[in-house]
Amino acid sequence: MARANQSEPLPDLAEAEWLSRPATRAVFAALSAEGAEARAVGGAVRNALMGTPVKDVDIATTALPADVMRLAANAGLHPVPTGVEHGTVTVVARHVPFEVTTLRRDIETFGRHARVTFTTDWTEDARRRDFTMNALYCSPDGTVHDPLGGYSDLVARRVRFIGDAHERIREDYLRTLRFFRFLAEYGAGTAPDPEGLAAAIAEKAGLAGLSGERIRAELLLLLAAPGAVEAVHAMRAAGLLEPVLGAPGNVERLGRLVAIEDALGRQPDPVLRLAALALDGRDAAVLQQRLRLSAAETVRLSRAGAKDRAFDPQTGEPEAKAYLYRHGPQAFVDGAVMDWVRSSDSPDAKPRAERVRLTQRWHPPELPVRGADVVARGVKPGPDVGRVIAAFEMWWIAEGYPCDPETIADKLDELVRG
Repeated sequence: MARANQSEPLPDLAEAEWLSRPATRAVFAALSAEGAEARAVGGAVRNALMGTPVKDVDIATTALPADVMRLAANAGLHPVPTGVEHGTVTVVARHVPFEVTTLRRDIETFGRHARVTFTTDWTEDARRRDFTMNALYCSPDGTVHDPLGGYSDLVARRVRFIGDAHERIREDYLRTLRFFRFLAEYGAGTAPDPEGLAAAIAEKAGLAGLSGERIRAELLLLLAAPGAVEAVHAMRAAGLLEPVLGAPGNVERLGRLVAIEDALGRQPDPVLRLAALALDGRDAAVLQQRLRLSAAETVRLSRAGAKDRAFDPQTGEPEAKAYLYRHGPQAFVDGAVMDWVRSSDSPDAKPRAERVRLTQRWHPPELPVRGADVVARGVKPGPDVGRVIAAFEMWWIAEGYPCDPETIADKLDELVRG
């Protein structure tokens, strides 16, 4: 097949592990049983060529949706009509889902929605996709097909829209965020493609129409990517960060968090990175409403914004242990890391690292007293039981969490008598 703007020789993926998986082979075999052509497309091919892990495998085919359903069923696979009006059938093979889509071209678009017609032309199918690096196909034998010159862009780590960048963005304004997310994931520090950046700036008003749920999902993926700080810097410079967050965003604080994560050997934490970038004096509930965050994510953001002496390594370790006991490991680590971020201490400050790692060397014990223990000593069930337990817990923490049964029993007896 002819390739546009292609100067790089195409590698072969015949030895790719994901291509030889039994489930993948079963789907390819089913689709080609009556002469239709099928190729892997998009992320699986892109990641394989970049040497990064391949998870989901999407497949494009010349077979019509009804034929995909029939061919899959005939082969003993499980077809699910997840989007047949747009040509998509999910085929489950060996408990693994594959999104199989008939080649198509968009004849009219309405934001995220489009009126489509099916085709057997692979170049036409490629032209409707977002970025050139996502318009790469791989045949079952490992042959790579590149109708739009996407491999050259991939080698150059260049995230480039297919065709007119303005049109691609107007088809779905989330593609502006996706443009920067791909830059963060695959750009390896390169500057944004000038044409794509100009289009993103010109079309930024469209960001206002995106749902919080979709922004949240794309933003968290961006923040988890290796080049998150550089990409977010580029967004702020282009005036695109505030329309997404509803606030300017503290990119410098995000950069400090990433440096601290690296120094600690921690994996990227997109929720904590969101806290560093977007809280900056804002209430977590405001961000939750804007991005439709989950309850668990909102709680984490609230706790990450908490300020407490326990996080500061100049405070004695007993106070830190008390916070850890009362609020749990994640709340303590999130708070300690964010306190470090807000401080002027360097990312390699050992006292700060030791405070964060307290959860690795000390695990909070369980309170050794229950309400039944108090009742057994003659206290009637009710508020008095709670008051005794609260007083015992305060003493127990202050004494360093003693575990001797006799000491515990004596103190409980004393509190009940008093």
